[in-house]
Amino acid sequence: METIRARFGFRDKGETVKLRKRKSQLHNNVVNEGWLTFGITAFSVVFRLVNCSLVQTSFVPDEYWQSLEVSHYMAFGYPFEHDIVVPTGLRGFIYPLFFASIYKTLHFIGLDSVTVLIWFPRVMQALLASAADVKMYFFTRSMENPHVAKWTYFCQLCSWFTWYCCTRTLSNTMETTLTSLALTYYPLPGSKAHHSKKYLTLVAMAIVIRPTALIVWLPLLVSHFHREEGRLRLITHRCLPIGALTLVSSTVIDCLFYGKWTLVQYNFLRFNVLHGLAAFYGSHPWHWYLSQGFAAVVGPHLPFFLHGCSLASRRYRVLLVTIVWTLTVYSFLPHKEFRFIYPVLPFCMLFCGMSLAHLKARRRAAAGVLLVANLLPALYTGLVHQRGALDVMTRLQELCEPPGPAGSPSLEVLFLMPCHSTPYYSHVHCPLRMRFLECPPDLGGAGYSEEARVFYQDPLHWLSGAFPDRAALPTHLVLFDVLEKDISGFLESNKFTRTAEIFHSHFPEGRVGGNILVYERRAAALEENTPPDI
Repeated sequence: METIRARFGFRDKGETVKLRKRKSQLHNNVVNEGWLTFGITAFSVVFRLVNCSLVQTSFVPDEYWQSLEVSHYMAFGYPFEHDIVVPTGLRGFIYPLFFASIYKTLHFIGLDSVTVLIWFPRVMQALLASAADVKMYFFTRSMENPHVAKWTYFCQLCSWFTWYCCTRTLSNTMETTLTSLALTYYPLPGSKAHHSKKYLTLVAMAIVIRPTALIVWLPLLVSHFHREEGRLRLITHRCLPIGALTLVSSTVIDCLFYGKWTLVQYNFLRFNVLHGLAAFYGSHPWHWYLSQGFAAVVGPHLPFFLHGCSLASRRYRVLLVTIVWTLTVYSFLPHKEFRFIYPVLPFCMLFCGMSLAHLKARRRAAAGVLLVANLLPALYTGLVHQRGALDVMTRLQELCEPPGPAGSPSLEVLFLMPCHSTPYYSHVHCPLRMRFLECPPDLGGAGYSEEARVFYQDPLHWLSGAFPDRAALPTHLVLFDVLEKDISGFLESNKFTRTAEIFHSHFPEGRVGGNILVYERRAAALEENTPPDI
């Protein structure tokens, strides 16, 4: 019997049955995917934080005056509102409210030092930028393959203009971040992760923060509507509820802070697009984006972008249409800036990634050249060009020390510079008396006068009229070196002494010089104007 059992493979009941172990392919894939997500996320966060720390220059005034300065007033109540908020209803409060809530939280926990207030908002922008990087990587991976995703991710990280802008507190930066995140949920043909509610919510937020985001998203929205089978349901169950909720929330916030009924999005479009009043801040020829702006923003990626466009399949045609449409619409607006077309840059990186992935020979050499070619402008613009505007505010922070003995003159700073050349109270965080030359937009009202323009027409005449009495003179002056010669007589007669010369730029232009000078009235001159103790 035992022989028969053994021959036919039967086992005794008490004998242990050994099962062959099998590895689950699905389990391995999940584990590998988890490690990949962790690795990409961790690297992106570290990379953008390093990016943030290596951008120590100023770009444009809106970086502070449409975000941090308004936020500082909202959180701490100084300076006076008319010094910060343009009372024309052109700017919404929802974006500054984001930073104001951060400021208020830091104040409650006792961490509202000036250094923390300067860097924390930028760190938040860096974290949001890293989230957009991660989402774009996995979006490309799902649309194409890991090879294309890797090179698209590489192109995104080494873009000099993304490095320069993505950690700044510009509304354009938030618009670009939200646009990148929204694209990863957009229903491109073949997309596996599309989600109408998520992408429409992100688009609505981008439009509320910066209404011109509608220009970028209009072709994409039209394409989605054209391809959608349930169009009525898309409008009634997605577009209208999300759009209405976002617009009402934004309008309520704006009305509360303006103290009157204000529809900021309409005012913004009417001022900048319909009436073209933004030309007050400068204008360029119609072809500027095509001949200079786009090439500068895309930078060394341009050949790869053009090559990638020739390789892309038809499902990416809507992205190309969006890029061309955006450049065309902005070309009709007289006021042009590099940052206005920043939101289409992530779209361009997708085509650049396709180009690099397609290269067989010399791919690594091409990637190396691309990296070096972007590294030089990224470091120069981030560490050198226009850094004086921030360095001078660090210098002025020293004036926030405890006041001197009773009877000593109070400190006051006057910025004799083009208006909004530097940050303001967000970078000193103390109620130091400061003043700058104002330049509100010309809204067509009677008796309009721009203080900055009047000053530069005849600086000495303006100074003599503004300070007929020496006792009213400020204790400190901040100016560009190109102005020093024009007001040298005023400085000498009122006993101002240069106490600091701070580098600003290797490329002085017009009223903006290469260095920023700080002048201080000598102690003897201040004592002459100090009333005697009684």
